[in-house]
Amino acid sequence: MIIKLRVRIESIDITTVEPDEPPTDEPPVDDPPVDVPSGDIKIGVFGAFTGVDATWAVAPRNAAKLAVKQHNAKNPDVPVTLLEWDTEGKDDVAVQIANEWAADPAVLGVLGGLDSSETAVAIPIFDAAAIAMVSPSASRTDLTTLSTKGIFHRIISNEQVQGRAVGRYLTDVLLATAISVLDDGSQYGSALADEVANTAPRLVRSRVQPGAPNYNALCNRLKQDPPDVVFYSGDIGVAPQLLKDMVQILGPTTFVGGDRAPDATLPTRAGGYADGALLVSPCVPAPTSGDFAAAYDSEYQAMPGPYAAEGYDATNVLLDAIAAGKRTRADVLAFVKTYEHGGLTKTIRFDATGELVPSELASWLFKVNGTQLVPDRPLTTI
Repeated sequence: MIIKLRVRIESIDITTVEPDEPPTDEPPVDDPPVDVPSGDIKIGVFGAFTGVDATWAVAPRNAAKLAVKQHNAKNPDVPVTLLEWDTEGKDDVAVQIANEWAADPAVLGVLGGLDSSETAVAIPIFDAAAIAMVSPSASRTDLTTLSTKGIFHRIISNEQVQGRAVGRYLTDVLLATAISVLDDGSQYGSALADEVANTAPRLVRSRVQPGAPNYNALCNRLKQDPPDVVFYSGDIGVAPQLLKDMVQILGPTTFVGGDRAPDATLPTRAGGYADGALLVSPCVPAPTSGDFAAAYDSEYQAMPGPYAAEGYDATNVLLDAIAAGKRTRADVLAFVKTYEHGGLTKTIRFDATGELVPSELASWLFKVNGTQLVPDRPLTTI
């Protein structure tokens, strides 16, 4: 297929231009939209598919692949190519791929980003190209403010919503009066911890170093005035060692982890020390039965994990636009902004900022039960 571009060429007589001619006040003229032929349509998904974040980022990527495969089977005349890019959790890689996809007129939408940091650096690039983004997992609160054209949308609750929900749970349900709030110093970790800390009646605020051989010094300080609850948000790799040191030094202590912690491999990686740990997530429990679970299991020989159902729903927002005949970036973006449809996880409908409407916001609490990560309860978000 050949993508036809309508190009406007202006001739300029350079002999008539004065050297000091002041600029005009006329606004720039946007390039004309590109109508992508049905056989050439692409959407992209980018995230950390290797490394520590792969424990949760692979699930929504796999769900996106499944959604595209099903779309292509149902719509053989309008096949969609899914572009995948492993950022390895590096912002500079996210910038690279954002520039490449923005320069390819056949890319009509992007799933993601999956991580908040890489999403933040990619948004201005996709914004300039008016490419719709639908994220299943990027929760940093300010992401919806980084676009001038309103391209960024997410189908989960942001950190502010999550933090307030966790804070209410700690104080109203667990009746905690002393809370230790920990983070890893990252923008994500500290922002979510700040929201939780704002609700704590008495707290000790501490910072941990990802990759440290142990957290004995921190746990010994906490032992001097033991908290009712320890809340941690940040690098998921910290959790196994932190849990081990807490159990060995503090004894039985309620541990609540932020939204990167809900990972089916955590109980094993923590060597049994995670039993009873509570993990907060903006994603709903992944289906264990029904068509999606069966199709996912057939495709990957595994049941869908956290963020898989959200990845499937987010991808289908873009695929529904294409199935509806949208062939330009502008038309896809307009379709996404007014989207309203029941998905696996919720009815997906966005407000003017790209957040879910309040009635569809959700946060869930998961619990480590032996070697399993099981849903515990929904948290009040409104």
